[in-house]
Amino acid sequence: MKRERALQVVLVLVGLYYLTWAFITFDILWRSSWLQGNRDALPMFTSVNGVLGVFLLLAVKQPARHHSLIAYGAWSSLAHAFTMTIQTAEAWAHGIHRADSPQDIVINGAVGVLLLVVLLGLPAKEPAPAGPAPVSGLRIAEA
Repeated sequence: MKRERALQVVLVLVGLYYLTWAFITFDILWRSSWLQGNRDALPMFTSVNGVLGVFLLLAVKQPARHHSLIAYGAWSSLAHAFTMTIQTAEAWAHGIHRADSPQDIVINGAVGVLLLVVLLGLPAKEPAPAGPAPVSGLRIAEA
């Protein structure tokens, strides 16, 4: 029971973290700040993570049924941290300092690792029945 509660707490915290990105998206679009510096990919990126936050919060009730979603959250966070690490290393090699590094790399990397740890703690799904599902008859959708 303690493991499930810890898992739910992690999903709430990570879900809220990513949900804040939806507010960032709203702010970026409202003030049209993405137009400055040709940063048109930023609102697209933050909107995807904002939606991820909503779905992670929806997964809190039954996390064992949402393995794929949690795995996506983990691996996308790690991919983001890895990409930012490469960008930061390339920027440093050219004498440029990125304002969002290294704290964002550490935060997103930690979120990815935390979700992977949570995913490993989830119980395995029950196997599907071996035989074909019985057919009870043809039904036509009613309007």
